[in-house]
Amino acid sequence: MQTSFVLMSVDQGIHDTTSVIDAAACGLSSGEGWSVRMQRLSGGLSDGVDVVWLNNGCTRIALLPTRGMGVWKAESAGLPLEWKSPVERPVNPAFVDPMRRGGIGWLDGFNELICRCGLGWNGAPGTDKITDESGKVVSEQFLPLHGRIANLPAHEVTVEIADDGAISVVGVVDESSMFGGRLRLISRLTTYPGSTSFEIMDEVRNPGSSPAEVEMLYHCNFGRPLLEGNSVLHIAASEIVPRNARAAEGIATWNRYTDPEPGYAEQVYFARPIADESGRGLAVLSNADADRGVAVRFDVDTLPWFSVWKNTQAEADGYCTGLEPGSSFPNLKTFERRHGRVISLPSDAEVTFRLAFTAAIDSEDVRQLVAEVAELQSGRPMVVTSKPRPDWCDC
Repeated sequence: MQTSFVLMSVDQGIHDTTSVIDAAACGLSSGEGWSVRMQRLSGGLSDGVDVVWLNNGCTRIALLPTRGMGVWKAESAGLPLEWKSPVERPVNPAFVDPMRRGGIGWLDGFNELICRCGLGWNGAPGTDKITDESGKVVSEQFLPLHGRIANLPAHEVTVEIADDGAISVVGVVDESSMFGGRLRLISRLTTYPGSTSFEIMDEVRNPGSSPAEVEMLYHCNFGRPLLEGNSVLHIAASEIVPRNARAAEGIATWNRYTDPEPGYAEQVYFARPIADESGRGLAVLSNADADRGVAVRFDVDTLPWFSVWKNTQAEADGYCTGLEPGSSFPNLKTFERRHGRVISLPSDAEVTFRLAFTAAIDSEDVRQLVAEVAELQSGRPMVVTSKPRPDWCDC
């Protein structure tokens, strides 16, 4: 049993920015301190952007139905989970031209804590070429950076309160085009009252009559206070590879961070994560004093690859690191298809992606998470390669 509330439904003509969903609204005598409400922003590039504020009494999360159900920012027990992009506020997709700047206009709206890259593709811009068995090119299409889903609005948003206290926000987003395929994202973000954790479960469905290709990458981005000089990324992985020659320059310190460096050129590292007994990988970012951090857990079955984006440029230019579980690497789709990392989803089928986030708010929390990574890595060597792998890196 559960109690459901509709915040938005295009089909039903509902757009509710007045209701506050809390224990009292659910007829509960206990569980005070949590709430869910929706706000519509006005003015500037944020005009018309909806924000769903979910507060579980300890962790406050801002979801963006207007931007593919991305997570703008969060705060847990006073610990900010966010980064400071030059794009200071959520941008209505109407103001984002993905073809701008040679296909990287996606960056004009990029400022979220969690931003999906997908659904049809997730990687670098370029012309995707599909070939037949003889190698003849049968289709060509230019694909701009990181796909469409982050700039597509949800047409339905509901809040569900379960008997066990779980609070979920569910959004439905369609990525469809005439003669261009159909994909549907059903995103569910769930947390519990008083928790420092939340989980995302995404179902990607193919309602079309033909098979559809799917790529998904979660661009999970962190800045201060977790990112600073001597912050460390801990991840259990069997192999670490630099994406290109620039990344290879820093391979000796691939998981360690510096203070902001004006003019720093980004470095990206690819990893093959190790799964625990439940099938989940684990990455932990800890600050310099190892007394604050964040853990990202993800299902390795459907998110078998991991990218580390180091972008420690000047503070004003977007000091940030990305911890990015993916169904593939963020290379051009043609390259990923050639190496068997693009999902082919049959008609009426679905694929489910799961990941969870936990804020570590003191040194004991960080110690336990780092120990968990070490235990997962124990007895399994990590191979750190000094050069890009030709089957991983399109460079």
